[in-house]
Amino acid sequence: MSAAPEFPRPVRLDTLGEGTLGQSIAATETERAALARRFDLQAIALLEAEATLTRTGDAVLVEGRLRATATQSCVATGEPVPARIDEPFALRFEPAGTGRPEELELDEGDLDVIPYEGSAVDLGEAVAQSFALALDPFPRIADADTHLRAAGVLTEAEAEAARVAASPFAILKRADD
Repeated sequence: MSAAPEFPRPVRLDTLGEGTLGQSIAATETERAALARRFDLQAIALLEAEATLTRTGDAVLVEGRLRATATQSCVATGEPVPARIDEPFALRFEPAGTGRPEELELDEGDLDVIPYEGSAVDLGEAVAQSFALALDPFPRIADADTHLRAAGVLTEAEAEAARVAASPFAILKRADD
């Protein structure tokens, strides 16, 4: 059984009918703190979205705009890295068990599909997931390379040169010279 979402904003399907419904949602301080723990962030100062939900049969199309400010940790030093997100999002809710494979290749124009059960879709959880996907997966402070160098971490080019120099063929070539 999965844990309850930190930012629940259920929208009942019977409130949608076959038309559209506009929604504005914002995470509370408690919800932002819980999401920060979930996504391993130092803090989330703002998480809000405006969305239009359109029902087509059992599916619900969601289009909107996500705004957030958060503090991530630098992958090299752990120091705070500010993150600001202000971008559109679009997704589609479909009933669970519709026979779609769990993994499939998406084209650029395809929407993320979120399965739902019961008589409601959770707009808050969808926004939380969209927020997490919009974050930089490898946040770094401006001088992260300096810190990495001081710790003895090689650049990709240096690591490749060391790998090539240590290859059996390079060792044999040096032995012949």
